[in-house]
Amino acid sequence: MPAKPTHDAQGAAPPGDGTGATPGARGKTGVPTEAVTPLIRGIAVLRELTESNGTLSLSALERATGLARSTVDRITATLARMDYVRVDGRDVHLAPRLMELGNAYLSALRLPSLLSARADALADELDESVSLAVADRDGIRFIHQATRRRAMSLSFRIGDLLPAERTAPGPLFATEWTDTDWQHWRDRRAADPRDLSFTAVPPRTYGADARDDEAFVSRAEEAAANGWALDDQLIEPGLVAVSVPVRSPLAGDSRTIACVASVVSHTSRHTAHDLRTTLLPRLRSAVTEMERELHRTPPPEPGPPPSNLALWTGTSKQQLGRDFIESLARGLTVLTAFGEGRPELTLTQVARATGLARATARRALITYEHLGLVTTPSPRTFTLTPRVLSLGFPPLSRTSLPEIAQPHLSDLTSRIHESTSLAVLSDSGEEIQYTARVTTGRVMSVHITVGTRRPAYATAPGRVLLADTPTNHERQGLTSIRSQGYALVDEELEEGLRSLAVPIRDRSGRVVAALNTAMHASRHTLRACVTDLLPELTSTATRIESDLHTASRFTHVPLT
Repeated sequence: MPAKPTHDAQGAAPPGDGTGATPGARGKTGVPTEAVTPLIRGIAVLRELTESNGTLSLSALERATGLARSTVDRITATLARMDYVRVDGRDVHLAPRLMELGNAYLSALRLPSLLSARADALADELDESVSLAVADRDGIRFIHQATRRRAMSLSFRIGDLLPAERTAPGPLFATEWTDTDWQHWRDRRAADPRDLSFTAVPPRTYGADARDDEAFVSRAEEAAANGWALDDQLIEPGLVAVSVPVRSPLAGDSRTIACVASVVSHTSRHTAHDLRTTLLPRLRSAVTEMERELHRTPPPEPGPPPSNLALWTGTSKQQLGRDFIESLARGLTVLTAFGEGRPELTLTQVARATGLARATARRALITYEHLGLVTTPSPRTFTLTPRVLSLGFPPLSRTSLPEIAQPHLSDLTSRIHESTSLAVLSDSGEEIQYTARVTTGRVMSVHITVGTRRPAYATAPGRVLLADTPTNHERQGLTSIRSQGYALVDEELEEGLRSLAVPIRDRSGRVVAALNTAMHASRHTLRACVTDLLPELTSTATRIESDLHTASRFTHVPLT
């Protein structure tokens, strides 16, 4: 495999420390002297995990980052304490809570919240995938995907970065590039001619040449003249797309591109010419409605700002000692200070939100500006960049509820020494289906496999799920289950089988799954099920819900 280029595909950060003060001194590597080294290393670990689809062994992380094994161990221990990663033996996995960093950027941006419903409706109408993308230096990064469920899937993941010249949105964003931006693009092309640093696209078989550069310049000129752009199999054979810019009403400048909407298909359904003649008019109409949405929606009323977000780090340092890198944890907490109603913050506001000293917050912001995760729209304010999505969001954006629940089921099983499972209601509402399962080592155990179906009303998880269904509220026994928050079934489905279940609720409060444990009746009395097992199930359900709510804020989390 060719070596990964050392040049950053997204380019070097602009000069300055983002505080309105004179930039601090820089070392021989160009890193500001005030930058937080543990934070830089922690970001490197998260990016390597992201580019490896969310999982790497500790030894692989050591090789990929060039860090000492002891440093990798301390970084992963800190990230695990934050619930940003999960360490399973020798392997490190990204965890759903890490998505709160990308959520901070997306909620501050507001575009997914305002425009995703119209993108979804357009995808339904055209029966094609629709995406929204923003500019990320000389690349594009996806902020929303409305995917068609087909055997041949064409969508990228939210947060994926693509080179501008191999996409339909790229020429549209390039119409706003300065001479410096064009030079940066040419420098990146020269350093990475095969696009090896863009892991979301297949690498070029051969390096790009001057003709490719001229072709992209021509495409940008055509996009400026036409107001739309095409991708005719530039990413890979068979993939085609048409794009239209969504203009921003901010600052009274209707020329600024807020994002680009694209319809994506493949040549067995549409040629590029067919996309332009058949689907482009409808895409333009949808974009007009998106722009109206941006114009008529006022900024949200500022809510109470967060405070003392980093207060917990001191306790963690006391408990874990040198294995907990407090400067890394504090630095990552700075990103969560941003959000809806808080798209731009001053240094004072960041310090107040995190509870950090101004000097500590300032060093974290200097580090982030160097890494390209923060920029300064004005001399005194900071804002997050799309590059925040590079911290785990793409692989985690495809996480399912069973994947979210599995490690929590393992922890629960190890504590109560009983098998545990996750179940959902079938489309008919008459059966449940088990979607995740962890067994315990006993001679006599309950035999249930993932995919097993059972009659809903005869099972504890089924009754928990039915109790939240409006048409079943008056069914015998279900009202009390809904009010008490659990179901306990004693030897109704099978002699000797006792089962306890609690609900799993989505962000809206709707019950979408049930967490269940089942055992032989001789092992726990009915009273013990309520006094001993129920609190364990309830606390586990809360943790699963927390991860689900984080993961589903801007993505769709499949239940199976």
